[in-house]
Amino acid sequence: MSDKSPATANPWQQLRQLTPARIALGRAGTSLPTAAQLDFQFAHAQARDAVHLPFDHAGLSAELQQRQLETLLVHSAAADRHTYLQRPDLGRRLNEESAAVLDEYAAQQGTGYDLAIVIADGLSSLAVQRHSLPFLERLLETVREEGWSLAPITLVQQGRVAVADEVGQRLGAKMSVILIGERPGLSSPDSLGLYFTWGPKVGLNDAYRNCISNVRLEGLSYGMAAFRLMYLMREACRRQLSGVDLKDEAQVPTLDNSGPGNFLLSDGSPETL
Repeated sequence: MSDKSPATANPWQQLRQLTPARIALGRAGTSLPTAAQLDFQFAHAQARDAVHLPFDHAGLSAELQQRQLETLLVHSAAADRHTYLQRPDLGRRLNEESAAVLDEYAAQQGTGYDLAIVIADGLSSLAVQRHSLPFLERLLETVREEGWSLAPITLVQQGRVAVADEVGQRLGAKMSVILIGERPGLSSPDSLGLYFTWGPKVGLNDAYRNCISNVRLEGLSYGMAAFRLMYLMREACRRQLSGVDLKDEAQVPTLDNSGPGNFLLSDGSPETL
């Protein structure tokens, strides 16, 4: 009897250890194996749930206030989730009541902040609930070291990326950054996106923004994301611009402390930042 296995070796199986992508799933006749099919259906259900999970703005606001951070709660012009998903344009602007709230705050407390931070549910409030607080703790440490003045953290229900432009403009901020839930994928239902703008105002398009995506435990770490965002903000202050004219050339230290290196080439763990 031969000692050799009757099964044919499949080199793709080794690649599955390196990626969450659905490769080398095998087959049962002409179909996927049951385990792979069930895993796909579970991932799809997670993505759908992430889109429709209500934004727990009250809980997030309470957590922020415990950290001595002032918050404002506003709503986009999209009245509900159904409208939000069908009318992206409405998610990019505040409704009249919310605009009035920010205008009244600016009239009473003044304007001229260095940075306005906005948190919006986007297409995954799950991402916001899981990652916004730990990321902000890393970011605000450095913001305070820079001595930048911070506007109240604005929580936006049914918000899209561009709503941060209106928030920043109404509060008179030099810069705005929005933490928003990204469109869920079949392996990442909780991906947080960061969009930064210098000189926010209504009407800007994506060419005026810088994006840092996939902030989550399995993706870009909080430390690395905060490091890259701080680089962009410092450069924006120096050059008075953001977007396509501002490239992310952040240099991060390597593990052997041999000096800075490009984060795209570094073997160092982001968690060491």
